[in-house]
Amino acid sequence: MSSARRISSLDWRGRDGAGGDLVIRRALVVDPRAGIEGHHDVVIAGGEIAELAPPGSADGRGEVLEAEGREIFPAFFDPHVHLRVPGDEDEEDIETGTRAAAAGGYCGVLAMANTNPPVDTAADVLALRERAADEGSVPAGFLATVSRGLEGAELTGMAELREAGAMGFSDDGLPISNARLMRRALQYQHLVGANIALHEEDHDLSRPAGAHAPHLGGVMHEGLVSAALGLAGVPSVAESTMIARDAALAAYEDARIHVQHLSARESVDAITAAKDVGVRVTCEATPHHLVLMDEEVRSLDSRFKMNPPLRSEDDRQALIEALRSGVIDCVATDHAPHVPEEKEVPFEEAAMGVTGLETAFAVLHSELVLPGLLDLGVLVERMSAGAAAFDLELPSLAPGSEANVVLFDPDAEWEAGADGWESKSANSCFTGRRLRGRVLATVVAGQVVYRQRSFAMGVA
Repeated sequence: MSSARRISSLDWRGRDGAGGDLVIRRALVVDPRAGIEGHHDVVIAGGEIAELAPPGSADGRGEVLEAEGREIFPAFFDPHVHLRVPGDEDEEDIETGTRAAAAGGYCGVLAMANTNPPVDTAADVLALRERAADEGSVPAGFLATVSRGLEGAELTGMAELREAGAMGFSDDGLPISNARLMRRALQYQHLVGANIALHEEDHDLSRPAGAHAPHLGGVMHEGLVSAALGLAGVPSVAESTMIARDAALAAYEDARIHVQHLSARESVDAITAAKDVGVRVTCEATPHHLVLMDEEVRSLDSRFKMNPPLRSEDDRQALIEALRSGVIDCVATDHAPHVPEEKEVPFEEAAMGVTGLETAFAVLHSELVLPGLLDLGVLVERMSAGAAAFDLELPSLAPGSEANVVLFDPDAEWEAGADGWESKSANSCFTGRRLRGRVLATVVAGQVVYRQRSFAMGVA
Protein backbone atom coordinates (compact mmCIF):
# COMPACT_ATOMS: atom_id res chain seq x y z
CA MET A 1 0.00 0.00 0.00
CA SER A 2 1.30 3.46 -0.89
CA SER A 3 0.82 4.90 2.61
CA ALA A 4 2.64 2.05 4.35
CA ARG A 5 5.65 2.88 6.47
CA ARG A 6 8.98 1.16 6.00
CA ILE A 7 9.74 -1.35 8.72
CA SER A 8 12.95 0.46 9.62
CA SER A 9 10.81 3.48 10.58
CA LEU A 10 9.91 1.55 13.73
CA ASP A 11 12.05 2.29 16.76
CA TRP A 12 15.52 0.91 16.17
CA ARG A 13 19.04 2.07 16.87
CA GLY A 14 20.05 1.44 13.26
CA ARG A 15 17.26 3.47 11.71
CA ASP A 16 19.35 6.64 11.29
CA GLY A 17 22.46 4.92 9.97
CA ALA A 18 22.97 4.33 6.28
CA GLY A 19 23.00 0.66 5.37
CA GLY A 20 26.38 -0.62 4.26
CA ASP A 21 27.25 -1.97 0.83
CA LEU A 22 26.77 -5.72 0.60
CA VAL A 23 26.71 -8.33 -2.14
CA ILE A 24 25.21 -11.80 -1.68
CA ARG A 25 26.41 -13.94 -4.57
CA ARG A 26 24.96 -16.92 -6.46
CA ALA A 27 22.03 -17.67 -4.16
CA LEU A 28 18.55 -18.80 -5.20
CA VAL A 29 16.40 -15.68 -4.72
CA VAL A 30 12.76 -16.39 -3.80
CA ASP A 31 10.24 -13.56 -3.49
CA PRO A 32 6.80 -14.72 -4.65
CA ARG A 33 5.25 -11.34 -3.87
CA ALA A 34 7.53 -9.72 -6.46
CA GLY A 35 7.43 -12.68 -8.85
CA ILE A 36 11.13 -13.42 -8.35
CA GLU A 37 12.58 -16.92 -8.33
CA GLY A 38 16.01 -17.59 -9.75
CA HIS A 39 19.73 -17.43 -9.11
CA HIS A 40 21.10 -13.91 -8.75
CA ASP A 41 23.70 -11.78 -7.07
CA VAL A 42 21.80 -9.50 -4.68
CA VAL A 43 23.46 -6.08 -4.56
CA ILE A 44 22.62 -3.92 -1.54
CA ALA A 45 23.61 -0.26 -1.31
CA GLY A 46 22.37 2.63 0.79
CA GLY A 47 20.00 0.38 2.69
CA GLU A 48 18.11 -0.73 -0.43
CA ILE A 49 18.14 -3.56 -2.94
CA ALA A 50 20.18 -1.91 -5.70
CA GLU A 51 20.25 -4.72 -8.23
CA LEU A 52 19.57 -8.38 -8.90
CA ALA A 53 22.56 -9.20 -11.12
CA PRO A 54 23.41 -12.38 -12.99
CA PRO A 55 24.99 -14.96 -10.67
CA GLY A 56 28.70 -14.39 -10.10
CA SER A 57 28.77 -11.05 -11.94
CA ALA A 58 28.53 -8.50 -9.13
CA ASP A 59 31.48 -7.01 -7.31
CA GLY A 60 31.07 -5.40 -3.93
CA ARG A 61 32.83 -2.50 -2.31
CA GLY A 62 31.89 -3.73 1.12
CA GLU A 63 31.05 -7.16 2.46
CA VAL A 64 30.57 -10.11 0.14
CA LEU A 65 28.67 -13.27 1.04
CA GLU A 66 29.39 -16.28 -1.13
CA ALA A 67 26.03 -18.04 -1.00
CA GLU A 68 25.98 -20.73 -3.66
CA GLY A 69 23.60 -23.49 -2.57
CA ARG A 70 21.80 -21.10 -0.21
CA GLU A 71 18.49 -19.25 -0.56
CA ILE A 72 17.56 -15.60 -0.12
CA PHE A 73 14.09 -14.48 1.03
CA PRO A 74 12.49 -11.22 2.06
CA ALA A 75 13.05 -11.00 5.80
CA PHE A 76 10.20 -12.10 8.06
CA PHE A 77 7.95 -9.91 10.19
CA ASP A 78 6.22 -11.01 13.40
CA PRO A 79 3.09 -9.07 14.44
CA HIS A 80 2.76 -10.95 17.74
CA VAL A 81 5.56 -11.26 20.29
CA HIS A 82 5.96 -10.73 24.02
CA LEU A 83 9.08 -8.84 25.07
CA ARG A 84 7.98 -8.75 28.75
CA VAL A 85 8.90 -5.08 29.13
CA PRO A 86 8.03 -3.51 31.49
CA GLY A 87 7.88 -5.67 34.58
CA ASP A 88 9.15 -9.14 33.69
CA GLU A 89 12.64 -8.50 32.38
CA ASP A 90 13.82 -11.71 34.03
CA GLU A 91 11.90 -13.56 31.28
CA GLU A 92 12.83 -11.36 28.30
CA ASP A 93 13.73 -7.79 27.44
CA ILE A 94 13.99 -5.71 24.30
CA GLU A 95 17.65 -6.54 23.72
CA THR A 96 17.30 -10.31 24.06
CA GLY A 97 13.91 -10.57 22.38
CA THR A 98 14.98 -8.64 19.30
CA ARG A 99 18.26 -10.56 19.21
CA ALA A 100 16.20 -13.76 19.09
CA ALA A 101 14.14 -12.22 16.28
CA ALA A 102 17.27 -11.42 14.28
CA ALA A 103 18.50 -15.00 14.72
CA GLY A 104 15.19 -16.25 13.35
CA GLY A 105 15.35 -14.10 10.22
CA TYR A 106 13.01 -11.31 11.32
CA CYS A 107 13.42 -7.70 10.25
CA GLY A 108 10.81 -6.43 12.71
CA VAL A 109 8.38 -7.37 15.47
CA LEU A 110 5.34 -5.96 17.23
CA ALA A 111 5.22 -6.41 21.00
CA MET A 112 2.04 -7.02 22.95
CA ALA A 113 0.81 -4.76 25.72
CA ASN A 114 -0.12 -7.29 28.44
CA THR A 115 2.94 -6.43 30.49
CA ASN A 116 3.31 -5.65 34.18
CA PRO A 117 1.97 -2.96 34.33
CA PRO A 118 0.08 -2.97 31.02
CA VAL A 119 0.92 -0.49 28.28
CA ASP A 120 -2.11 1.76 28.52
CA THR A 121 -0.78 5.34 28.65
CA ALA A 122 1.08 7.53 26.20
CA ALA A 123 3.99 7.70 28.63
CA ASP A 124 4.25 3.90 28.56
CA VAL A 125 4.43 3.88 24.76
CA LEU A 126 7.02 6.65 24.60
CA ALA A 127 9.22 4.94 27.20
CA LEU A 128 9.15 1.66 25.27
CA ARG A 129 9.93 3.37 22.01
CA GLU A 130 12.94 5.08 23.57
CA ARG A 131 14.23 1.78 24.94
CA ALA A 132 13.73 0.02 21.62
CA ALA A 133 15.68 2.72 19.80
CA ASP A 134 18.62 2.15 22.14
CA GLU A 135 18.45 -1.62 22.67
CA GLY A 136 16.82 -3.31 19.68
CA SER A 137 18.69 -5.55 17.28
CA VAL A 138 15.77 -5.22 14.86
CA PRO A 139 13.00 -2.62 14.62
CA ALA A 140 10.27 -3.05 17.22
CA GLY A 141 6.83 -1.55 17.43
CA PHE A 142 4.46 -1.61 20.39
CA LEU A 143 0.75 -2.17 20.75
CA ALA A 144 -1.23 -0.53 23.54
CA THR A 145 -4.16 -2.06 25.39
CA VAL A 146 -7.75 -1.62 24.26
CA SER A 147 -9.04 -1.46 27.83
CA ARG A 148 -7.52 0.35 30.79
CA GLY A 149 -5.51 -2.00 32.97
CA LEU A 150 -6.62 -4.95 30.80
CA GLU A 151 -9.80 -4.97 32.88
CA GLY A 152 -12.19 -5.00 29.94
CA ALA A 153 -14.37 -2.26 31.39
CA GLU A 154 -13.19 1.10 30.03
CA LEU A 155 -11.46 2.12 26.82
CA THR A 156 -7.97 3.54 26.89
CA GLY A 157 -7.26 6.92 25.34
CA MET A 158 -6.77 5.39 21.91
CA ALA A 159 -6.17 8.69 20.10
CA GLU A 160 -3.52 9.77 22.59
CA LEU A 161 -1.86 6.36 22.48
CA ARG A 162 -1.82 6.40 18.69
CA GLU A 163 -0.31 9.89 18.68
CA ALA A 164 2.41 8.62 21.02
CA GLY A 165 3.30 5.95 18.48
CA ALA A 166 1.25 2.86 19.36
CA MET A 167 1.19 0.62 16.29
CA GLY A 168 -2.16 -0.91 17.17
CA PHE A 169 -4.28 -2.06 20.08
CA SER A 170 -4.74 -5.41 21.81
CA ASP A 171 -5.71 -6.89 25.16
CA ASP A 172 -3.83 -10.04 24.12
CA GLY A 173 -3.82 -12.68 26.81
CA LEU A 174 -7.42 -11.75 27.52
CA PRO A 175 -10.47 -11.48 25.28
CA ILE A 176 -12.61 -8.38 25.09
CA SER A 177 -15.64 -10.08 26.57
CA ASN A 178 -17.84 -6.99 26.71
CA ALA A 179 -19.45 -6.61 23.27
CA ARG A 180 -20.37 -2.99 23.96
CA LEU A 181 -16.74 -2.12 24.72
CA MET A 182 -15.61 -3.97 21.62
CA ARG A 183 -18.06 -2.02 19.47
CA ARG A 184 -16.87 1.30 20.93
CA ALA A 185 -13.26 0.36 20.22
CA LEU A 186 -14.16 -0.33 16.58
CA GLN A 187 -15.92 3.04 16.38
CA TYR A 188 -12.84 4.81 17.73
CA GLN A 189 -10.74 2.96 15.17
CA HIS A 190 -12.16 5.25 12.51
CA LEU A 191 -10.53 8.16 14.35
CA VAL A 192 -7.15 6.59 15.08
CA GLY A 193 -6.71 4.26 12.10
CA ALA A 194 -4.72 1.50 13.80
CA ASN A 195 -5.78 -2.13 13.73
CA ILE A 196 -7.14 -4.03 16.73
CA ALA A 197 -5.61 -7.47 17.41
CA LEU A 198 -7.86 -9.92 19.21
CA HIS A 199 -7.29 -12.86 21.52
CA GLU A 200 -10.53 -14.73 20.90
CA GLU A 201 -11.69 -16.80 23.86
CA ASP A 202 -15.04 -17.05 25.60
CA HIS A 203 -14.13 -17.45 29.26
CA ASP A 204 -17.58 -18.76 30.09
CA LEU A 205 -16.65 -21.78 27.98
CA SER A 206 -12.90 -22.06 28.59
CA ARG A 207 -12.91 -21.17 32.28
CA PRO A 208 -16.18 -22.50 33.63
CA ALA A 209 -15.03 -21.84 37.18
CA GLY A 210 -14.97 -18.12 36.34
CA ALA A 211 -12.81 -15.72 34.39
CA HIS A 212 -10.93 -14.72 37.53
CA ALA A 213 -9.93 -18.27 38.40
CA PRO A 214 -7.90 -19.43 35.38
CA HIS A 215 -6.22 -22.20 37.35
CA LEU A 216 -9.62 -23.83 37.68
CA GLY A 217 -10.36 -23.60 33.97
CA GLY A 218 -9.22 -25.52 30.94
CA VAL A 219 -5.53 -26.31 30.56
CA MET A 220 -5.53 -28.13 27.21
CA HIS A 221 -7.78 -28.89 24.23
CA GLU A 222 -11.10 -30.49 25.13
CA GLY A 223 -11.11 -33.87 23.43
CA LEU A 224 -10.12 -37.51 23.72
CA VAL A 225 -6.69 -36.73 25.17
CA SER A 226 -8.00 -34.40 27.88
CA ALA A 227 -10.58 -37.04 28.81
CA ALA A 228 -7.92 -39.73 29.03
CA LEU A 229 -5.66 -37.55 31.19
CA GLY A 230 -8.45 -36.23 33.35
CA LEU A 231 -7.52 -32.62 32.60
CA ALA A 232 -9.99 -29.77 32.17
CA GLY A 233 -10.37 -28.92 28.51
CA VAL A 234 -10.83 -25.77 26.43
CA PRO A 235 -13.39 -26.41 23.69
CA SER A 236 -12.59 -25.07 20.24
CA VAL A 237 -15.97 -23.37 20.14
CA ALA A 238 -14.70 -21.00 22.85
CA GLU A 239 -12.50 -19.48 20.15
CA SER A 240 -14.70 -19.67 17.07
CA THR A 241 -17.81 -18.12 18.62
CA MET A 242 -15.84 -15.03 19.68
CA ILE A 243 -14.37 -14.72 16.21
CA ALA A 244 -17.87 -14.81 14.73
CA ARG A 245 -19.09 -12.14 17.17
CA ASP A 246 -16.21 -9.77 16.50
CA ALA A 247 -16.40 -10.28 12.75
CA ALA A 248 -20.08 -9.32 12.91
CA LEU A 249 -19.25 -6.20 14.92
CA ALA A 250 -16.45 -5.26 12.53
CA ALA A 251 -18.84 -5.63 9.59
CA TYR A 252 -21.48 -3.51 11.31
CA GLU A 253 -19.00 -0.72 12.08
CA ASP A 254 -17.10 -1.07 8.78
CA ALA A 255 -13.96 -1.52 10.87
CA ARG A 256 -11.04 -3.94 10.62
CA ILE A 257 -9.71 -6.54 13.01
CA HIS A 258 -6.77 -8.91 13.23
CA VAL A 259 -7.47 -12.29 14.84
CA GLN A 260 -4.56 -13.79 16.72
CA HIS A 261 -3.32 -17.40 16.87
CA LEU A 262 -6.07 -19.41 15.17
CA SER A 263 -6.08 -22.95 16.50
CA ALA A 264 -9.24 -24.74 15.34
CA ARG A 265 -11.17 -25.83 12.26
CA GLU A 266 -14.27 -23.98 13.50
CA SER A 267 -12.19 -20.80 13.69
CA VAL A 268 -11.04 -21.25 10.10
CA ASP A 269 -14.69 -21.65 9.11
CA ALA A 270 -15.62 -18.45 10.95
CA ILE A 271 -12.84 -16.48 9.26
CA THR A 272 -13.77 -17.91 5.86
CA ALA A 273 -17.40 -16.92 6.32
CA ALA A 274 -16.41 -13.41 7.38
CA LYS A 275 -14.06 -12.88 4.44
CA ASP A 276 -16.64 -14.25 2.03
CA VAL A 277 -19.03 -11.42 2.93
CA GLY A 278 -16.36 -8.73 2.84
CA VAL A 279 -15.44 -8.29 6.49
CA ARG A 280 -12.06 -6.59 6.82
CA VAL A 281 -10.41 -9.28 8.89
CA THR A 282 -6.90 -10.69 8.84
CA CYS A 283 -5.60 -13.54 10.95
CA GLU A 284 -2.50 -15.47 11.94
CA ALA A 285 -1.41 -18.97 12.91
CA THR A 286 1.62 -20.04 14.92
CA PRO A 287 4.24 -22.66 14.06
CA HIS A 288 3.27 -24.76 17.08
CA HIS A 289 -0.39 -24.95 16.07
CA LEU A 290 0.63 -25.79 12.49
CA VAL A 291 3.02 -28.58 13.49
CA LEU A 292 1.90 -30.05 16.84
CA MET A 293 -1.33 -31.47 18.27
CA ASP A 294 -2.81 -32.32 21.63
CA GLU A 295 -1.27 -35.81 21.61
CA GLU A 296 1.95 -34.09 22.77
CA VAL A 297 0.29 -33.30 26.09
CA ARG A 298 0.21 -37.00 27.03
CA SER A 299 3.79 -36.41 28.17
CA LEU A 300 2.52 -33.77 30.67
CA ASP A 301 5.49 -31.68 29.57
CA SER A 302 4.58 -28.05 30.24
CA ARG A 303 6.48 -26.94 27.14
CA PHE A 304 3.34 -28.04 25.30
CA LYS A 305 1.04 -25.83 27.35
CA MET A 306 -0.06 -22.68 25.55
CA ASN A 307 -3.15 -20.56 24.98
CA PRO A 308 -4.95 -21.38 22.75
CA PRO A 309 -4.01 -25.00 23.36
CA LEU A 310 -2.67 -27.51 20.88
CA ARG A 311 -5.69 -29.11 19.27
CA SER A 312 -6.52 -32.21 17.23
CA GLU A 313 -4.93 -33.45 14.03
CA ASP A 314 -8.09 -32.44 12.17
CA ASP A 315 -7.70 -28.89 13.46
CA ARG A 316 -4.04 -28.86 12.46
CA GLN A 317 -4.83 -29.98 8.93
CA ALA A 318 -7.47 -27.24 8.66
CA LEU A 319 -4.88 -24.64 9.67
CA ILE A 320 -2.38 -25.89 7.10
CA GLU A 321 -4.96 -25.77 4.33
CA ALA A 322 -6.06 -22.28 5.40
CA LEU A 323 -2.47 -21.05 5.40
CA ARG A 324 -1.99 -22.54 1.95
CA SER A 325 -5.18 -20.98 0.56
CA GLY A 326 -4.68 -17.55 2.12
CA VAL A 327 -7.61 -17.71 4.53
CA ILE A 328 -4.89 -17.43 7.18
CA ASP A 329 -2.93 -14.35 6.17
CA CYS A 330 0.32 -14.77 8.04
CA VAL A 331 2.49 -16.70 10.46
CA ALA A 332 3.11 -15.19 13.90
CA THR A 333 5.03 -16.82 16.72
CA ASP A 334 3.25 -15.56 19.85
CA HIS A 335 6.80 -15.70 21.31
CA ALA A 336 6.03 -15.99 25.05
CA PRO A 337 9.09 -16.39 27.30
CA HIS A 338 8.82 -17.78 30.83
CA VAL A 339 11.36 -18.39 33.57
CA PRO A 340 11.93 -22.05 34.56
CA GLU A 341 10.01 -21.82 37.85
CA GLU A 342 6.84 -20.96 35.89
CA LYS A 343 7.18 -24.06 33.71
CA GLU A 344 8.88 -26.64 35.93
CA VAL A 345 5.72 -27.37 37.91
CA PRO A 346 2.80 -29.77 37.42
CA PHE A 347 1.12 -29.27 34.04
CA GLU A 348 -2.09 -27.87 35.52
CA GLU A 349 -0.16 -25.15 37.37
CA ALA A 350 2.32 -24.20 34.64
CA ALA A 351 2.20 -20.88 32.81
CA MET A 352 0.87 -20.93 29.28
CA GLY A 353 3.16 -19.99 26.41
CA VAL A 354 6.24 -20.95 24.43
CA THR A 355 9.11 -19.15 22.74
CA GLY A 356 9.29 -19.31 18.96
CA LEU A 357 11.25 -16.60 17.17
CA GLU A 358 14.45 -18.58 16.67
CA THR A 359 12.85 -21.73 15.29
CA ALA A 360 9.74 -20.56 13.39
CA PHE A 361 10.91 -20.76 9.79
CA ALA A 362 13.17 -23.77 10.29
CA VAL A 363 10.35 -25.73 11.93
CA LEU A 364 7.84 -24.94 9.17
CA HIS A 365 10.45 -25.62 6.49
CA SER A 366 11.24 -28.99 8.07
CA GLU A 367 7.70 -30.10 8.88
CA LEU A 368 5.59 -28.58 6.10
CA VAL A 369 7.74 -27.56 3.11
CA LEU A 370 10.10 -30.54 2.87
CA PRO A 371 7.29 -33.15 3.14
CA GLY A 372 5.41 -31.32 0.39
CA LEU A 373 2.54 -30.03 2.54
CA LEU A 374 3.23 -26.36 1.78
CA ASP A 375 5.00 -24.65 -1.09
CA LEU A 376 8.18 -22.79 -0.15
CA GLY A 377 6.99 -19.63 -1.84
CA VAL A 378 3.72 -19.66 0.10
CA LEU A 379 5.58 -19.99 3.40
CA VAL A 380 8.01 -17.21 2.50
CA GLU A 381 5.12 -14.90 1.66
CA ARG A 382 3.15 -15.71 4.82
CA MET A 383 6.19 -15.16 7.07
CA SER A 384 6.16 -11.42 6.38
CA ALA A 385 2.52 -10.75 5.47
CA GLY A 386 1.63 -9.70 9.01
CA ALA A 387 3.32 -6.34 8.39
CA ALA A 388 0.47 -5.24 6.14
CA ALA A 389 -2.13 -5.76 8.90
CA PHE A 390 -0.44 -2.92 10.78
CA ASP A 391 0.17 -0.62 7.82
CA LEU A 392 3.83 -1.45 7.31
CA GLU A 393 5.52 -1.98 3.96
CA LEU A 394 5.80 -5.62 3.00
CA PRO A 395 9.41 -6.84 2.71
CA SER A 396 10.49 -7.37 -0.89
CA LEU A 397 13.61 -8.17 -2.88
CA ALA A 398 12.59 -6.07 -5.86
CA PRO A 399 15.17 -3.38 -6.73
CA GLY A 400 14.40 -0.15 -4.90
CA SER A 401 12.92 -1.93 -1.89
CA GLU A 402 14.30 -1.58 1.59
CA ALA A 403 16.98 -4.26 1.99
CA ASN A 404 15.34 -6.59 4.53
CA VAL A 405 16.85 -9.96 3.67
CA VAL A 406 17.22 -13.50 5.03
CA LEU A 407 20.02 -15.81 3.89
CA PHE A 408 18.97 -19.41 4.48
CA ASP A 409 20.77 -22.74 4.17
CA PRO A 410 18.12 -25.30 3.20
CA ASP A 411 20.41 -28.25 3.83
CA ALA A 412 21.78 -27.34 7.27
CA GLU A 413 20.79 -29.86 9.93
CA TRP A 414 20.74 -28.80 13.56
CA GLU A 415 19.15 -29.53 16.89
CA ALA A 416 16.94 -26.80 18.30
CA GLY A 417 18.41 -25.44 21.51
CA ALA A 418 21.63 -27.46 21.38
CA ASP A 419 23.71 -24.28 21.14
CA GLY A 420 21.56 -22.32 23.57
CA TRP A 421 19.17 -19.51 22.77
CA GLU A 422 19.44 -15.79 22.09
CA SER A 423 16.25 -15.39 24.12
CA LYS A 424 16.56 -15.20 27.90
CA SER A 425 14.08 -18.04 28.21
CA ALA A 426 14.30 -21.64 27.05
CA ASN A 427 10.64 -22.71 27.07
CA SER A 428 10.57 -23.80 23.44
CA CYS A 429 8.25 -26.66 22.55
CA PHE A 430 10.75 -27.62 19.82
CA THR A 431 13.80 -28.06 22.06
CA GLY A 432 15.73 -31.16 20.99
CA ARG A 433 13.97 -31.47 17.65
CA ARG A 434 16.19 -32.11 14.62
CA LEU A 435 15.56 -29.43 12.01
CA ARG A 436 16.65 -29.06 8.42
CA GLY A 437 17.33 -25.55 7.20
CA ARG A 438 18.84 -22.68 9.14
CA VAL A 439 19.01 -18.89 8.97
CA LEU A 440 22.62 -17.90 8.26
CA ALA A 441 22.27 -14.12 8.20
CA THR A 442 19.64 -11.42 8.59
CA VAL A 443 19.87 -7.98 7.01
CA VAL A 444 17.70 -5.01 8.06
CA ALA A 445 17.75 -1.87 5.92
CA GLY A 446 21.09 -2.97 4.53
CA GLN A 447 22.68 -3.66 7.92
CA VAL A 448 23.70 -7.17 8.91
CA VAL A 449 22.02 -7.69 12.28
CA TYR A 450 22.69 -11.42 12.65
CA ARG A 451 25.28 -13.90 11.40
CA GLN A 452 25.19 -17.56 12.28
CA ARG A 453 28.42 -18.21 14.15
CA SER A 454 29.83 -20.82 11.76
CA PHE A 455 29.04 -18.77 8.64
CA ALA A 456 32.02 -16.82 7.27
CA MET A 457 31.68 -13.47 5.55
CA GLY A 458 34.31 -11.84 3.40
CA VAL A 459 35.21 -8.24 2.56
CA ALA A 460 35.94 -7.27 -1.02
